Parts: sequence; structure tokens; C-alpha cells
Amino acid sequence: MTLDFAAFVAEATADPAVVGLVLKGSQAHEGMTTRHSDHDLYVILVDDTASEPTALDGYRSARLDLVVTTLGQFRRAPDWERYAIVRSRVLLDRSDGEVTRIVAAMGRLGDEDAFRSSAALLDAYANSLYRSVKNHRDGNPLASHLDAAASVGFLLDLLFALDRRPRPYDKYLAWELDRFPLPGWESIALLDTIARIVATGEVAPQQQLFARVEAAARAAGHAAVLDAWGGDLLLIRPHPGSPAHQYL
Repeated sequence: MTLDFAAFVAEATADPAVVGLVLKGSQAHEGMTTRHSDHDLYVILVDDTASEPTALDGYRSARLDLVVTTLGQFRRAPDWERYAIVRSRVLLDRSDGEVTRIVAAMGRLGDEDAFRSSAALLDAYANSLYRSVKNHRDGNPLASHLDAAASVGFLLDLLFALDRRPRPYDKYLAWELDRFPLPGWESIALLDTIARIVATGEVAPQQQLFARVEAAARAAGHAAVLDAWGGDLLLIRPHPGSPAHQYL
């Protein structure tokens, strides 16, 4: 049996056990749909229900994917799903607004969680960057390039955590930064620099990007993480005399 999106939404809306319908994925991101795009839909039920849609949890087809959950479970959605939820579209909310409030709350990390996560991500980013620059220095270009590419994932997680936001999936990174720029960063220049690092593994743009990140991290209270690297910071900072922010 293949379910039709519009017909399923109409049927679910008529079911009193369904308190929320939340559309996520490319259909919820303006301008991101293609002819291959399906509809990814959360079906949210009242707690302790045995409604018919429960059996459809995990349903997948070329046009419709379903996640059937309860309101209580939706409140506790896993961290990896936060971005999908915060940029979703609420199609139905008859929970006195709770579904809508849950969606909005997913967009802001708690202060303590964001600070703790940022510290760990900063250290991981510095570690990958250090390895990349050191391998370049030691004549190992493949390892240097691989470490450079690996550092970008930690960098993006870090930048969004510093803004208390979940990192978007790679597919939506440019979309997100175009509409919701990171404070203090010019989105196109940041994306161009990241693309250059991933494509080439060059050291200079990595070091100049780190200079910007270091300033932002210190301003956010993470000086201790950086200072723990001691003299090794000299390797990953821009070299004296290099052009300031040529790539940013």
C-alpha cells in the first residue's frame, strides 16, 4: 500500500488521537525541493494511545516517510533530530500550542549545554587543525588534507554551538546561513573558505580561519581550552607577515 501525502494528512487530521503533524526535511525548506523530494512527516499522538497510525511508524515510500510518536516522546527528541525539527513546519497543533512550543524550543541550546559542548568542540577542532598543519610541515600531504577536511565538521558544530543553535545538516548549510547568518560572520566568505579548505587542504586559509575562531572562542569564555595548547598554538595561528584575513 502506497500512501498519498495529502490524503494521509486529511485522514490524520480527522483522527482525534492525532494532536500534531510536523513536516520536516526539504519540503519544509523553501526552495530546496527537487523532483526527488518526498514528504517527511511527524505524526504526534496523545500519550498512551492505541490509535491506528501507531502501526505506520517507520513507513517509507518514494513520496512519504512517517515517524509516529507521542507528545511525550516528541518532547524528548534526540539531539541529532533537533535541526530537522526546528526548521520544520507545523501543519497541525491541537495540543494547546505545545507542539509549536516544542518546535521553537529545539532551536536554542541551553546555556550550560552550549558552553560545555563548545569547549569540547573547540578542542577537537584545534586538534584536527594542529594535525593538518603538522602533517603539512612534515611532508605528508594526504594526511594533512584529510585532517583539514575533518576539522571542518568540528568547526561548524562549534560555530553553531557558540550561537546556541543546532548545526544544520550539510544539505541545508548554505540555506541556513543565507537566512540566519552566524553573528560576526559573513556567510558567503565563510562558506567559500570552508569549501577551499575541503577542496585543497591548504594551510594558510586554515590558519586565518582559526584566528577568527580563536577570537570568538576567547570572547565566549573559552580561553582556558585554547591556552592549554600552549606553544602549539603558534603552529596553527597565521604566520607573522601573512595577509590578514585574505580568505575571510
